Amino acid sequence: MSESYLIPAADLLIEEEIKHSRFISFLFHCQSLEDLKCVLTNLKVEYPGANHYCYAFVAGAPSDSINIGSSDDGEPSGSAGRPMLAALQGANIGELGAIVIRYFGGTKLGVGGLVRAYSSGIKQAIPQLETQLKQIRYPATLVCDYHQLKDVEHIFAQYDVVIDDKQFSDNIVIQFAIPKAFKAQLNIDLATMSKGQLKAIYAE
Repeated sequence: MSESYLIPAADLLIEEEIKHSRFISFLFHCQSLEDLKCVLTNLKVEYPGANHYCYAFVAGAPSDSINIGSSDDGEPSGSAGRPMLAALQGANIGELGAIVIRYFGGTKLGVGGLVRAYSSGIKQAIPQLETQLKQIRYPATLVCDYHQLKDVEHIFAQYDVVIDDKQFSDNIVIQFAIPKAFKAQLNIDLATMSKGQLKAIYAE
């Protein structure tokens, strides 16, 4: 599995007219079905009275085949959600959602026409989509003394560590996450700094 992948950095909207029907394709950062439902609710308010609100999403890494989904929302089965999902999966971008809103213009497109229409906006949008790199980080714990905290945070900053929580009692318990590539080197630097006292414990 890759240790990093691209995710959307901004939303993007593409609008087009195909045989008198209006298609509005909206791409956005999506980490769960709940994220998608929230965006869908907002779009239904912004674009009321549409005939269909079809969607697809890949909520994890680009190759994730579990956290995915799609909906034809009343269009013939397989004519909207599935081709939309195929377009997303071909983009090699993770955590990506797409909603296509259709205002029917009176001309039926047929299943083949619908497949092309629902994937058209997405295929146009993907090359224009602003992205950023997401590092996959692994959870870990470190216990240190108060006087060591400044040095620990200095080392953390060099290894793209994200601190999730600090608990202060007799000592400091730090919950953090780190890219896999830096796990071994972090413990070498911690041991050097603390004369062998400190070691991060990585979750399995």
